[in-house]
Amino acid sequence: MARLILFNKPFGVLPQFTDRGTPSPRPTLSAYIDRPGVYPAGRLDMDSEGLLLLTDDGRQQARIADPRFKMPKTYLVQIEGEPDQAALDALGRGVRLKDGPTLPALAERIDDPALWPRDPPVRFRKTVPDCWIRLTIREGRNRQVRRMTAAVGHPTLRLVRWSIGDWTVEGLAPGEWREVEVG
Repeated sequence: MARLILFNKPFGVLPQFTDRGTPSPRPTLSAYIDRPGVYPAGRLDMDSEGLLLLTDDGRQQARIADPRFKMPKTYLVQIEGEPDQAALDALGRGVRLKDGPTLPALAERIDDPALWPRDPPVRFRKTVPDCWIRLTIREGRNRQVRRMTAAVGHPTLRLVRWSIGDWTVEGLAPGEWREVEVG
């Protein structure tokens, strides 16, 4: 039976077990996960936080990470400004990025979520409002969510991946993980 680990990746942690190519080492998964033989299924940027799945099964890893399977990934996104319905509709239809149009997404404005504090905190600016949206995509291009929100005029301030498919980060504090059974 395949192992699957749900990990709440903290801000500033590399989504890999080693840090190659930098003179000063950065925090990696090895500081949090002590299970040999598991590897990330997909990526989550160093400056993003939330759900990262790890597995010891190559087929499971492909089903989770490969865009051909279109597994939904839901993000809670703090953005600069307050989007109007036209901006949310544009995200919903898909936006044009430099590497081509995105697939349609589910985008909605939400109340401020009850999340853990981020370390370091997001810079607060009195003169620039911010708000939260929930964005669900079915592909996984490099920095896609950040590029999508910027394309509609609302740069991302904080990005938390909340779920992948039916798996969620709910109940896990930053740096915590749990193993679940998969068929």
